[in-house]
Order: sequence, then structure tokens, then C-alpha cells
Amino acid sequence: MEQLTTQKAAFLDVITDRRSVRHYDPSVKISRDEITEMLKEATLAPSSSNLQPWRFLVIDDQELKEKLLPIAFNQQQVVDASAVIAILGDYEGFKAAETIYSKAVDAGYMNEEVKSSLIQNINSRYSNREREVIKQIALVDGGLVAMQLMLVAKARGYDTVPMGGYNPAKFKEAFNISDRYETIMLIALGKAAQPGHPTVRLDVEDITFWNEMPASVSGK
Repeated sequence: MEQLTTQKAAFLDVITDRRSVRHYDPSVKISRDEITEMLKEATLAPSSSNLQPWRFLVIDDQELKEKLLPIAFNQQQVVDASAVIAILGDYEGFKAAETIYSKAVDAGYMNEEVKSSLIQNINSRYSNREREVIKQIALVDGGLVAMQLMLVAKARGYDTVPMGGYNPAKFKEAFNISDRYETIMLIALGKAAQPGHPTVRLDVEDITFWNEMPASVSGK
């Protein structure tokens, strides 16, 4: 019980201490090995049909961060953070189903019959699916892995800020990203030079409803 209490307290520290940090210590460099470990932990996040359509473009070269700066509307964290991680959604992510479910078979999580059935269903659902539907799935899954990455980083003593303030078209052009990928967000990753400012939240009682939406907020 004591161990569980300690683990819960540590988790609460992570989620309560996380802030959107915009001022980074440019002298702090995070190794590619550690960034890779953080991404591996982040990808434990859930995704639709476990297809994991997220892809990551890690920008840690200083010249490339300088190239990104005007595309991200000159937000200083782009060049001061150790890295900027672009969260992308793969419109063809469903094609990895064979690899994913073969690994599940090898791990003993399912048999070949179940694997074949799942892959058949996925191919039939995704092969002719509207691009907008696949985009919406990728946006949800990308948001899940992005949040997990930010918490993983905080648990390791690093800071982050999710960034929607950039020009997606110019970003894709500058970094040679094809239309196979949807840009979801950028995440600056590094060590805070100044702490992120505290914020407030709406009272959960005001935004939570049980079993049905009251007439006053349902639009009826």
C-alpha cells in the first residue's frame, strides 16, 4: 500500500508540475538516445485499432531550428529548446497492420487466425476510407501520443510546450514532408530557463454532466 501511495504521489507530481514552457536554456542538450527512449515510452499511448499512425520528425540541428523559426512565427523556444518534435499523422498508417499484428502473434497475444481476421477488417475499412475520416483518427491518436510524450518528458525532468502556432504548408515544404502525412503539432523539448506560469482550470462541476446533457447546454 505504501508503495502504491508513493507511486500515485509521483504521478500526481508529474501532471501537476507540467507547464507549457516557452523559455528554455539553450545550453541544455538532450541526447538522441534519451529522446528515442522518451518516444518509445510515449508510443505506449492507445490508438485506434492499435495502428499507431503517429510519426515523429525530430529537429535537433541548430541550423534547421533556425530555419523553422520564421515558419513558427519567430517563437524563441524553437531555437532555444534542445529539440522540436513534429507530431505527424500517416494517412497510410493502416498499412503497418501486418507488422503490428505479426509482432502481437510473436508475443503470444493472439494467434494467426485472429491476426488474419483483424488485418482483413482493417484493410476493408481503411483502403477506401475518406481522407477526412483518416485525418480525424490521426488527429485523435496524435493528440494522445503528444500528451503522453509531454508527461514522459516531465517525469524525466524536462519541459515541453505544444505548438499549433506555425504555418503547416511552409513547414511541410521546408522539411520535405509529403501529403502522405498530416501535421498535428510541434512540441518544443528541453530544460526550462524560466518556469511556465501557473494557470487555472474551469471547475469540473461546471463542465461535467451525468448521463445526459441539461437543456441549458444541449442547444435544445
